Amino acid sequence: MTDTSNAHPLPESQDSDAGQPGEFEQVRWEVVEQTSGITPAEIIAGRLQAEGIPARAWQEGAGEALGLMVGLLGMGHVAVPEEFAAQARAILAADAAAFAAEEEE
Repeated sequence: MTDTSNAHPLPESQDSDAGQPGEFEQVRWEVVEQTSGITPAEIIAGRLQAEGIPARAWQEGAGEALGLMVGLLGMGHVAVPEEFAAQARAILAADAAAFAAEEEE
């Protein structure tokens, strides 16, 4: 059985080199941020999506089922396709710097 958990349909394209409809392309996801709980991770993923970066937030299943917000099982994770990781980190760093500057005022 083939693992397709990171496989996504190819986008529609007029390119003759594009795969056939319904084919899957392997996407390697890279974690760009970790948070305390799933809610901040979902907010960060939404921020990246607003910038056009595919992003998803997740939490370990056991932590989510138990409603944990502390410890390893309580951690939220934000992941983006690896080709967007540097851009995502730059956006998050700029947001953190802006927030820190705002706090100093």
